[in-house]
Amino acid sequence: MNQGLSVQNVSYRYGPKVALDDVSFDVAPGRFAALLGPNGAGKSTLFSLLTRLFTTADGQILIAGQDMGRSPRRALARMGVVFQSQTLDLDLTIRQNLLYFAALHGLSGRAARTRIDAALDRLQIRDRAGEKARGLNGGHRRRTEIARALLHDPSVLLLDEPTVGLDTGSRHAITEHVHQLCAEDDLTVLWATHLTDEVYDADQLVVLHEGRIRATGTCADLRGDRSLREYFLGLTEAADMTGAAP
Repeated sequence: MNQGLSVQNVSYRYGPKVALDDVSFDVAPGRFAALLGPNGAGKSTLFSLLTRLFTTADGQILIAGQDMGRSPRRALARMGVVFQSQTLDLDLTIRQNLLYFAALHGLSGRAARTRIDAALDRLQIRDRAGEKARGLNGGHRRRTEIARALLHDPSVLLLDEPTVGLDTGSRHAITEHVHQLCAEDDLTVLWATHLTDEVYDADQLVVLHEGRIRATGTCADLRGDRSLREYFLGLTEAADMTGAAP
């Protein structure tokens, strides 16, 4: 059962520097949540905690009901991740990359082939499965990484700045595909970005700035009559001036 994502009272320091300060938010099953923040806001630190690259004694992280602190293996098993840096083996084909990842999750034979074909179909790249990753453009590499992240049927999908370096058309296509996954597969998505045009009005919006949550709610409700860009700039600039959440 997908119980979504819950982050409660999470803090993290790099020595004396506070990177995250009492961060709390929830993402319900089947929701697309955009974690919006400027560069240096703490998004990558939060993703490192969510994926167990970093650990902290401050706060609690639940992935589909599994406590990351108490049962990290169970929590990680319910999660798919697309990191900001591309991680494909460029000398393998799309299918070979996915077969290797499936084997890491204990999938082989017909079960692996069935899941790989389904993931490739969902991301509309099955016709290119025999091509080496090195020859793919940035958009198709990202689709491959998303397909790979879905092989083990996760409940929660995390994407850390997944459209960095892509052209406008590719960014739009990737954003559309992931929104469709939420709608069709009841997948919980946390999408970290600093680009306001990747956030839809119906999305949940979590604004992170200087390590603190500045606002959370439905994008349309938060921005009101302003564009999201105007709302976001106003919110973060106000925080810079006051040193506190508006």
